[in-house]
Amino acid sequence: MTDTLSTVSFRPRTKDRLDLGLAFGLILLGVTGVVMIYSATRQALINEGFNPHYYLERQALFVGLGIIVMYVVSLIDYRRLEIVTTPLYVLSLLSLLGVYFVGQTALGAQRWYSIGILQIQPSEFTVLILILAIATFCHRRPDGLTMYDVARLLVMSAVPLLLIILQPDLGTSIIIVLSVSAMLVVAGVPPRLMTLLAVLGSAGVVIAFYLDLVQRYAIDRFSAFLHQDATSPQWAKYIYNVVNAKNAIGSGGLRGAGLFNGLQTNLGYVPEQHTDFIFTAIGEQVGFIGSVLILLLLAYVAFRMFRIGQLAKDTMGRLICIGVFVFFAFSCFENIGMTMGIMPVTGIPLPLLSYGGSAVLVFFTAGGLLLSVSRRIGN
Repeated sequence: MTDTLSTVSFRPRTKDRLDLGLAFGLILLGVTGVVMIYSATRQALINEGFNPHYYLERQALFVGLGIIVMYVVSLIDYRRLEIVTTPLYVLSLLSLLGVYFVGQTALGAQRWYSIGILQIQPSEFTVLILILAIATFCHRRPDGLTMYDVARLLVMSAVPLLLIILQPDLGTSIIIVLSVSAMLVVAGVPPRLMTLLAVLGSAGVVIAFYLDLVQRYAIDRFSAFLHQDATSPQWAKYIYNVVNAKNAIGSGGLRGAGLFNGLQTNLGYVPEQHTDFIFTAIGEQVGFIGSVLILLLLAYVAFRMFRIGQLAKDTMGRLICIGVFVFFAFSCFENIGMTMGIMPVTGIPLPLLSYGGSAVLVFFTAGGLLLSVSRRIGN
């Protein structure tokens, strides 16, 4: 018996390195979003005779479900997701095509499916699925990418990108371009080739505008960004949101008016305030100090995403992390930037703070993927 036991090799159990900082940061963002959405919608719903808790209850449900999804995904070894990547990619393309036939149109764009209380925007899920698909593709080529491989990756990215541009959803299109570019750099694509791709991509944008592949109202939005001080009626309807957004943020001062006390928020001066322009409610009600604290929380979450990518032991883990990091960081920059007039207005939500079930589920799922990577750093 003694001899038998002496020949047995006991492997110590690998310590679970779940990144609690990222997990709690995402949860805190979700909870903060519920509070701010309630404060931005409560008075307007009361004035219209509706349930003042309508958006509060729905967003709380989305956040609760998102936290569960994040935890479940974190338990799955991200490397095992290789087997479902192709079916998910095909499903994302079918869902993007489907919106043109049975999708819901709003604000000039056809992007959503309405299923009960849910409005699902497939383009947001497509970003995450494309990140996973590219990471899997590169992981299967440990000797590096050939020119043929790069061409395949570009086609893989271009198909959903074109479908999203035609919706139109220029904000998500920009996110895809930036995320894919960052992943290609990390995957080892030479800088000269990346420069060539950037030139070709810029030419493609010009051609898309020239051939009217982009709807006119989207072009006018970008043009209005360059004419924010114009008084011409041509630009007035496009800069209205930005002007009122900047006024709302500025009126918050140092400490803010307090929750539920923002005058411009309660009077509904800023359209779509609980979705795309939620930062205006934050700026008016919690002021400069509160806004800075939320910006620091967003920055901390982004830093944890980047750090996990640095520590990842394989190509797939690193690429998932860099793709999600760019997805999250640019969404924050673009959304907050457009409310302050330093970026064009697009439909990109502020991660976990803006109202919306699709976006909440996507970012919590993305967080679960990164937590899965963090759990297996020591393996």
